[in-house]
Amino acid sequence: MWIVLLFVANWFVAIFFQSSFHHRYASHRMFTMSRAMERVFHLGTWISQGSSYLSPRAYAILHREHHAFSDTARDPHAPAFFSNVLLMMWETGRRYTAHFKGISSPEARFLGDYPEWPTLEKIASSWTSRLAFGTVITLVYIWLATAWWQFLLLPFHWLMGPTQGAIVNWCGHRYGYRNFKTGDASRNFLPLDFLCGGELFQNNHHHASGRLNFAFRKFEIDPTYWALRGLALCRLIHLTAHHV
Repeated sequence: MWIVLLFVANWFVAIFFQSSFHHRYASHRMFTMSRAMERVFHLGTWISQGSSYLSPRAYAILHREHHAFSDTARDPHAPAFFSNVLLMMWETGRRYTAHFKGISSPEARFLGDYPEWPTLEKIASSWTSRLAFGTVITLVYIWLATAWWQFLLLPFHWLMGPTQGAIVNWCGHRYGYRNFKTGDASRNFLPLDFLCGGELFQNNHHHASGRLNFAFRKFEIDPTYWALRGLALCRLIHLTAHHV
């Protein structure tokens, strides 16, 4: 069962970095931190996402487009325009790649104020890095797996970042309940939010996109918010009253 424990641990570390660094910091600037701590977050993102590393800069541009054009034809991942989640993520991946390579033409309002580390991003996004991480995790599976079914987790481990994004963007705009009337199809989907670090409170987030805590009601808990509060208490990051 070491494989299952490894997968679960990696999953929750990766979703923390995607929710905190890519989403709340790079895309929305919901908190601040020193340049040194920003580097720590960036390295943590690379290590936890491994073969599926996502650039915070490209992610931020893509996510800002998602908010501006949510659930319209210009949304980079609107479930209503795709017959299944794989087609949606293929289009998302195409748009992401264009932003990363600088061959897209995003509006000026979506650019800037995101963390950039060109050297690391180039290395982490290279096929050499992706194949190296993929090879290492495969060898670990061969070493520790005790049953054939554990190898079924391997593709999801290779593609952990996009898998987490697929769950959030597909389920968060198709299933669940709405606390607020918004101009899109965003919903809160509690059954899977325990896997997504608060990211499946999509309706709450689209209602108040600058609010650090994605939970609003008493039964809603946003674990990434509380983790960030803990880091703030340790003075590793800084939260402003406006965003809390």
